[in-house]
Amino acid sequence: MYTGLEGKRVLITAGAAGLGALLGRQFIDEGAKVHCCDVDETALSALRQSSPDITQSNADVSDPAAVDRTFTEALESLGGLDILVNNAGIAGPTASVEDMSFEDWSRTMQINIDGQFLFANRAIPLLKSAGGGVIINLSSVAGLIGCARRAPYVASKWAVIGFTKTLAMELGASNIRVNAICPGALTGDRMDRVIAGEAAATGLTEAEVRERTTQSNSLRSFIDPEDITSMILFLCSDASAKMTGQAITVDGHTETMR
Repeated sequence: MYTGLEGKRVLITAGAAGLGALLGRQFIDEGAKVHCCDVDETALSALRQSSPDITQSNADVSDPAAVDRTFTEALESLGGLDILVNNAGIAGPTASVEDMSFEDWSRTMQINIDGQFLFANRAIPLLKSAGGGVIINLSSVAGLIGCARRAPYVASKWAVIGFTKTLAMELGASNIRVNAICPGALTGDRMDRVIAGEAAATGLTEAEVRERTTQSNSLRSFIDPEDITSMILFLCSDASAKMTGQAITVDGHTETMR
């Protein structure tokens, strides 16, 4: 289905489970070589069993030393780099700004935007050496529309879009394309935790929060991980050779945020 991915060397952050692991397996199916990093050693161990052809590093994306180690190990496994997918991110707290700790704010920023900077900073010279490449940054529909009680997450995801557009300007002449994906409410454990947090903060039941979430987009549905990975594979392929600097929503068309 996708063109130009065979033989590509891919690094995926938060790649041991969920969307990241699914994406890694799909890249492998397209003939690419994949290295992932993740902070969850249990998830990494499970990935070693299920997908031994995906090499891996244990790393916190906000730790510069861990990022350096990841690139050392990735280069040993891949021999170079063509594609970086900045997938790592956390939901952060569900609380009003006045009730939020600076530690919770800072940790969300460290993972969601500082981590993307650290990986892009290390990846760019490698992509230039390869003659070009692709960077995909995971943002969110919340990076386009504000969302009450989610200030650090929203702010970090807006920052991702600004970072993406700036990188596209800086790197276009080096044949490096940079795009952001803005998922809507994605099925999985993280969204389950967000729904539970919103229910606790508002007094609604989790079922009511879930129903309100599905009613917020035109398709009246949650987004599946496969919807996101299909877009990422397209943006890394030759089929999107002239696409860069874009913030692309895969969200069923969000009409409103709570």
